[in-house]
Amino acid sequence: MGEAAQLLGVSTDMVRRWADDDTIATTRTPGGHRVIAGAELADFAVRRAESQEDTADHTMSARNRFEGLVTKVTADTVMAQVELQCGPNRIVALISAEAVADLGLAPGVRAVATVKATNVIVEAPSA
Repeated sequence: MGEAAQLLGVSTDMVRRWADDDTIATTRTPGGHRVIAGAELADFAVRRAESQEDTADHTMSARNRFEGLVTKVTADTVMAQVELQCGPNRIVALISAEAVADLGLAPGVRAVATVKATNVIVEAPSA
């Protein structure tokens, strides 16, 4: 349940509530622990993402939004490196130091990283 919660970006209690009300299917181990099959978790994550409304007061073409927590900010007088933990994903962004100050970014602050790329490279690990 904890791993599922981390992957979904919610609390373990939330995953337990979803399991209790059959929103997400679980099975029990011989020891009585509830588990969620990987395929079920993936399907649930897609359904959840599709059903969530974007509450932003603007629209944009980028669809790759990662909600998370700022874990580190390294800044000089002009530029800053901001690290976010978004569920299991670590996102690193280089933005202006002015933007960091304007947004109030610091470790522990919730933030959303929006990724818009014209070129994406995907690699498969070596066998």
